[in-house]
Amino acid sequence: DIMSSDVPSPCISICQIDPVSGTCRGCYRNRKEIGRWQAMSGLEQTALLEDLKKRRAEATGVPRRPSRRRSPAS
Repeated sequence: DIMSSDVPSPCISICQIDPVSGTCRGCYRNRKEIGRWQAMSGLEQTALLEDLKKRRAEATGVPRRPSRRRSPAS
């Protein structure tokens, strides 16, 4: 099914929307992205996860780590 996905949610149960940036302080998604997560395709979710890594790095000053996950083609 195109709507179901095995991509885990980025939620880490720290659900606080920053009033300045409008993003969650735990997962770095905005309200629209949080609300749409379940309706997104796996490709959309994966793309958003990549964006969230960038947002987290920008917000914290901590550089992105390389992913340890294997790509499906590996």
